[in-house]
Amino acid sequence: MAERYAISKDTVTEGAAVPELVKLKLERNAALAEEKQKASATKKKDRADQRHSLKMRTLKYEKEYASHTRKLVTLRRQAKVDGNFFVEPEAKLIFVMRIVGIIKLSPKPRKVLQLLRLKQLHNGVFLKVNKPIMNMLKLIQPYVTYGYPSLKTVRELVYKRGFGKVNKQRIPLSANEIVSESLGEHGLHGVEDIIHEIFTVGPKFKQVANFLWPFKLSAPKGGFICKRHGFCEQRGGDWGNREELINDLIGRMN
Repeated sequence: MAERYAISKDTVTEGAAVPELVKLKLERNAALAEEKQKASATKKKDRADQRHSLKMRTLKYEKEYASHTRKLVTLRRQAKVDGNFFVEPEAKLIFVMRIVGIIKLSPKPRKVLQLLRLKQLHNGVFLKVNKPIMNMLKLIQPYVTYGYPSLKTVRELVYKRGFGKVNKQRIPLSANEIVSESLGEHGLHGVEDIIHEIFTVGPKFKQVANFLWPFKLSAPKGGFICKRHGFCEQRGGDWGNREELINDLIGRMN
């Protein structure tokens, strides 16, 4: 198929008589070849510029994460010196994962799980912490487990299990161009942009969360404790809010 659209490199012997149609064809091919060369050079330059800007943004993100961590450490130490309690900042991001199947599931929880795109066992999604989402989680609490993921967890999930929704198809995030084509209009051109937008719950969180296909995780190494009981119960269980301990579970399932 590619040969059909290839620009032929015909040459004419000097001094030979050339028919008018052949001459037109040679001129056309020369113009097309020049146009193709210019387009290729422009594309190469644009890609190099985009890669450099993505690299600079990634370095800026790393500084931002490190600065935020240092700030929290300083505030904790200051509170300890003053003899006060340090109240941790409220989480803005949660990772919700389905831990039960579809047997004996009533219609309302089934609908809520469908709205959150948790249609299969061990599916997981990132959600923004707000009142409507927390009310929805109350309805499906016995069927899911959730908590507050760390930066390391978000990065590992996106890099290892990240798939994007492109033309309603599940496409692996194997190149930054896939992200750029779908989210370029929102100023996101790479996987690190996605990780930053998810972890910081930025202004384009909705578009990024919708672009990411629900994560399909494996069964946890070592298994669950008891799915019928809540994580916060005295006897121990699995469903419900794990807070920061969700990172350990995701590590065993990723």
